[in-house]
Amino acid sequence: MLKEIPDSEKIEFKQKFIERYSKLTDFEEFKKFSLSFLRRSIRVNTLKIPVKELKERLEKIWALEQIPWCKEGFWIEHVNKERRDIGNLIEHSLGYFYTQEAASMMPPIVLEPREDELILDMAASPGSKTTQIASYMKNKGILIANDYQIERMKPLTINIQRCGITNCIITLMQGQWFKNLEFDKILLDAPCSGTGTIRKSLKTLRIWNPYMVKRLAGTQKQLIETAFSSLKENGILVYSTCSLEPEENEAVVNFLINKHENARLEEINLQGIKRSAPILEFEGNKYSKEIKKCLRIWPQDNDTEGFFVAKIQKRD
Repeated sequence: MLKEIPDSEKIEFKQKFIERYSKLTDFEEFKKFSLSFLRRSIRVNTLKIPVKELKERLEKIWALEQIPWCKEGFWIEHVNKERRDIGNLIEHSLGYFYTQEAASMMPPIVLEPREDELILDMAASPGSKTTQIASYMKNKGILIANDYQIERMKPLTINIQRCGITNCIITLMQGQWFKNLEFDKILLDAPCSGTGTIRKSLKTLRIWNPYMVKRLAGTQKQLIETAFSSLKENGILVYSTCSLEPEENEAVVNFLINKHENARLEEINLQGIKRSAPILEFEGNKYSKEIKKCLRIWPQDNDTEGFFVAKIQKRD
């Protein structure tokens, strides 16, 4: 059952935001979920403990519900429903699990990391997806975790150490600087407006404006083109955001596949997930029918954050 954020009726949405999102979805439903508490979720770090063993440790006082699309993921709630401090558990300090939003677990699953690959996480901090990728690689191969601000290095480094990751190299530079390199796979979880995360960060509503979205979209196009150029032939690029803006999602992917004939969108098949149709036309701009292969998730679809994921292969 949805639990509304206290005084949610006093939270205001900008008129331009209402007009824009009313064209994209059922705004009242979107608003209802965006102003409700987000379910806490964790991902078991299988580098340190098997899923079954951690469940046995936690289920004495915590109720765990399987996340359908991630076998290591669980929604978690204290049995008396009063405590929410899962980050204070000793199992968290030991790196047995990572507190991670359920929709955020999708991009690394779509990436399908393998043990012998060279993989780049281009915008890695705070490390939720980096640690997930490393667990799928079983600490083998090479994983580059990059971010562009020195203050973002601290949480990234702490989480990588806490989770016992040993196949990771941390780099500090602009994502656009990755040139003339060849990776098997790249995850670009791009910096974005975060309009899918309102229920976790209400300040998103205060800072949102169309000009910010356009500026971010420009950066995202630079990043996705750099990422694509850094792939090996037949390599895989997963582009994702926690934004629900077509300009930051479908338009960015459409830009890439129109510019590069060897950029091919791949179908995304995740079990147990409700998905919404990608946007194929927005504010007079029409996008390729191939965009239908992308994954668009609204908060009301699965009671999660909103998310967008695209899987692109560099064909030879």
